[in-house]
Amino acid sequence: MLKRIQAGVLEIAYYDEGPADGTAVALLHGFPYDVRAYAAVSPLLAASGCRVIIPYLRGYGPTRFLSSDTPRSGQQGVLAGDLLALLDSLEISKAVLAGYDWGGRAACIAAALWPDRVRALVSVGGYNIHDIPRSVEPQNPENEYRYWYQYYFHSERGRAGLSKNRREFCRLLWRLWSPTWKFTDEDFNRTAVSFDNPDFVDIVVHSYRHRYGLVAGDPSVEELEQRLTKLPKIAVPSITLDGRDDGVTPLGGSAGHRHLFTGRYEYRMIPGVGHNLPQEAPREFSEAVLSLLQADG
Repeated sequence: MLKRIQAGVLEIAYYDEGPADGTAVALLHGFPYDVRAYAAVSPLLAASGCRVIIPYLRGYGPTRFLSSDTPRSGQQGVLAGDLLALLDSLEISKAVLAGYDWGGRAACIAAALWPDRVRALVSVGGYNIHDIPRSVEPQNPENEYRYWYQYYFHSERGRAGLSKNRREFCRLLWRLWSPTWKFTDEDFNRTAVSFDNPDFVDIVVHSYRHRYGLVAGDPSVEELEQRLTKLPKIAVPSITLDGRDDGVTPLGGSAGHRHLFTGRYEYRMIPGVGHNLPQEAPREFSEAVLSLLQADG
């Protein structure tokens, strides 16, 4: 059942599944996806005794801002702040965090800065915290090519294009980023309604401009953003995952991120899988979460 709760500057819409007294696991989606990425993951975790929390991120689905005055920011600091506020509102003192893309970024930041709140971490794409001061440094041409959509959003043409063609644009990204995933029209359309959120375009555009230092951030998280410029290491038990056929992550994936994790750490490459790993490979994603819980138990 869909629930709603006031958390920080948001009324967050979320699903709460499994036993109420189970180990809390927060599953965090990315762009351009939504909670349905975890439709096959959640039952597997709930059946193992986990309490599974799956929120719509800001700018997606039924999640709404409480005030029209709040900046419609999509920067990494506010995503982590939203996650912490949700845990506080739900009175969850400690949780396993698992996510990818934007959701993986929020999870990595929480694990790095508030390790006392994080039991373990599963992150698709490895260490997902942006190094904004170095964002102006060019990468190799193949990686630059993969980021074309980010540069598109730097222009007002890109904002207008996303606003006018949000379904067509996001479907294109699904296809490019997961070339081996045979998703159906129904799969996409069930998620695409989340892009009708009135703040979706503003938050997406701000996210991709802020990470390159092109626009100012939300002043309320400026101190947090300054802490992130030091690329804090992650000490909680962690498993990082890559889909071998991911069409947007840098060449080589996150295999070289080991030095950014100081605790128990494992890296897994999943063959035949693209960017939306939990929806494409729900069993492998669930197994990563459960293996951390078993090791901790």
